Amino acid sequence: MKKKIVYLLVCSLVLGVLSACQNEVQDNEPGNSNIEENEPGNSNIEENEQGKDNGDFDLTLYSIMTTNVNFDKWLEETENATGLNINVIAAPTDSDTRQQKVTTVLSTGDTSVDIIEINDEMAASFKNTDWCEPLQDVVISDEIYNQLPTGYVDDMITSESGNIIGVPSYSGYLAFWVNQEIMDELGFDKIETKEDFIDYAKAATGDGRYGYGGSWEKTYVFNEIGTFVNLFGGDYFDWTNPGNREALQFMYDMVNTWEVTPIDQIADKYEQMNQKFIDGKYGMIFMWGTGTDFASAGMLGEDKLHIAQVPKFETRSVFTDSWSYVLNSASENKEAAITFLQYMASVEGMMSSFENFDRYPARADAAEQISDENPIKEIYQEYRDTTVVRGRPMLPQTMEFITDMGTIFQAYVQDKITLDEFCEQAQGFVDKYQ
Repeated sequence: MKKKIVYLLVCSLVLGVLSACQNEVQDNEPGNSNIEENEPGNSNIEENEQGKDNGDFDLTLYSIMTTNVNFDKWLEETENATGLNINVIAAPTDSDTRQQKVTTVLSTGDTSVDIIEINDEMAASFKNTDWCEPLQDVVISDEIYNQLPTGYVDDMITSESGNIIGVPSYSGYLAFWVNQEIMDELGFDKIETKEDFIDYAKAATGDGRYGYGGSWEKTYVFNEIGTFVNLFGGDYFDWTNPGNREALQFMYDMVNTWEVTPIDQIADKYEQMNQKFIDGKYGMIFMWGTGTDFASAGMLGEDKLHIAQVPKFETRSVFTDSWSYVLNSASENKEAAITFLQYMASVEGMMSSFENFDRYPARADAAEQISDENPIKEIYQEYRDTTVVRGRPMLPQTMEFITDMGTIFQAYVQDKITLDEFCEQAQGFVDKYQ
């Protein structure tokens, strides 16, 4: 079935710094774009010449997935399952423009869009407003909640007042990856503890190779800082916590004391780090996704590059991210929108997304239906069962917070400021942007 998809006319864009986000699904680049705001109730979404009256449809979905080759198939399945006739507006591929558009639509009471897909950055900005309809009473039952990664739901899409504003469309871990060829070369069976991590990092370093690689560009590194803070049992929003200091000291030591990590990786984003990992320049990394780049290079496999269990420092902890479906509070089609969301939160809906978009199901009972032959299933289940799964530490002014934290981190690992100065400034940013 071919569905009409309405494409946005992109406003003029002022490019900004790149975001700290991830993988095959997201491309988040902060910045500013010129968005003209209309009066509440008027449409801020510009249609092209093919646009039709939304009155022909039960609801309008603002989607990031329209360029996927299986989108029409997924849409047909969704319409057949729900009995809805769904209008689709394609979100801009540029993340800056997209976020500005979505913010404008929700903040002005625009009724032209009912369901919107939002990322974690937008969730952090929107969840404590009244722009998104609470879903816990009509979509996210206790039964469904308990099947979701509850740490992620609580951290990312639950408001301070306890309202769940979104239906997560997948789970995507910032997983721990190892180079098995290097591990075999050095005689390491596994990396189970902090001590194993240090020993392997030291052993793997030498002759232009490093034990640990991180994407430490200033708008990406907050993922790594947060990961190590969680591993040490800290709290990213409390820089008086001893675990935070241990985490930052550990990252500093990797560069300056043990020399298992090069300082020049402060310029690296995920694209550069993926290629270096493929080239055998690092023994281990944290990376989003299921290894698409590694598979394309013929380097994905249990004997090559693969996800391993997260080592236990004080805790085992891992971030997951997602895009979530939210219901515009100004929607005039809430009954139909709730029907759509109930389907997306169901096992059937999540399996359709997995089969069409390769989005690993956020629901545990849906993930159990994946074939055991899928190489990701076992390790993803292990992560879910044995690690603390968290959403990433974001505040309403997300990109300002991310950028400022990355800037002082780079200053710290380059000996431009002390650990005490870092912690003092970090707490100042938490207080400023929350």
